[in-house]
Amino acid sequence: MTNALHRLHAEQDQSPWIDFIDRDLITSGKLRQMVDDGIRGLTSNPTIFAKAVATGQYDELIRREIAAGDDARAIYEEIAVSDVGDAADVLRSVYDDADGADGFASIEVEPDLAEDADATLARARELWARLERPNVFIKIPATEAGIPAIEDAIAEGININVTLMFSVDIYERVARAYIAGLRRLRDGGGDVTRVASVASFFVSRVDTKADKYLEEIGTPLALEARGRAAIANARAAYDSFGRIFGGDEFVDLRAAGARVQRCLWASTSTKNPEYRDVLYVEELIGPETVDTMPLETIEAFLDHGRIARTLDRDFAGAREALARVEAAGVSMERVTAELIDEGVASFAKSFDELIETIESKRKELAPA
Repeated sequence: MTNALHRLHAEQDQSPWIDFIDRDLITSGKLRQMVDDGIRGLTSNPTIFAKAVATGQYDELIRREIAAGDDARAIYEEIAVSDVGDAADVLRSVYDDADGADGFASIEVEPDLAEDADATLARARELWARLERPNVFIKIPATEAGIPAIEDAIAEGININVTLMFSVDIYERVARAYIAGLRRLRDGGGDVTRVASVASFFVSRVDTKADKYLEEIGTPLALEARGRAAIANARAAYDSFGRIFGGDEFVDLRAAGARVQRCLWASTSTKNPEYRDVLYVEELIGPETVDTMPLETIEAFLDHGRIARTLDRDFAGAREALARVEAAGVSMERVTAELIDEGVASFAKSFDELIETIESKRKELAPA
């Protein structure tokens, strides 16, 4: 039976993913059902793992790891590798049907490596080797240290999900790092046709941050500009995507069979209850993209989402919307810079809390 998720991909060439993973999702068969219903990939994060650990889903695994003498970080790795690997196996049919263009599961490099390019690359290699599946992404944040690590990983044929992007300028650097990595892989005799990457551009957080400043300013111009920054920012990134991957920078690699680095819209749930609950999904529909959504947003979109190509409808209007935000007194450079700093800090905090949760479980389950 065709639903809105199937139509999103079939009619608009956009892949709906889910931003959630735990053991029950896989063992219950729910992920398999979601794939049948149109979900084409997934991502993971430490906050979700922490909640799942607290529910007892991983008690048996933790007991085994305690017996093996593993500490909390090693136990986390076993949990993440096990779940992401099993999820990738469920998604393998999507990957095969798409000839390697879709059907991915993502696992993250730990946040305490975010400012160390060599350590990030080394960890990406380790996770890639451990999972040993072609439909896995290693998530690397788009920090100053992350961007060269991304290029190096792509040059080694490792699939990368570039995460924590808010700025169009950073997006363009990431896209060019991907291209540079592919070119190095090709020039070294590697196969560029099997490498995949997505550039995860965060959406709703931009409005949350920009709206806060606009409301503080409080002028009619500022209040009118609320709720406009995030969609305009994402559309501006997609405009850059079209210029970079549709132009001379990528033409030789396209001829060699390389894939574009798709834009992935992350954080697409609506944080402000005044906005339509599927606002960020409906306004960012376009080809060669991914939208990763939480369960409640997926359910809302299935219920009442409108499907139409909106992403590249009005690039000039997107630039005007960003100009209005700036004219109202809010610097988008400041907004996006603060968001990347906060994103890295939040990721680190979530990971620390996950390790603490695992350590508590480890003590609870240790033999007396």
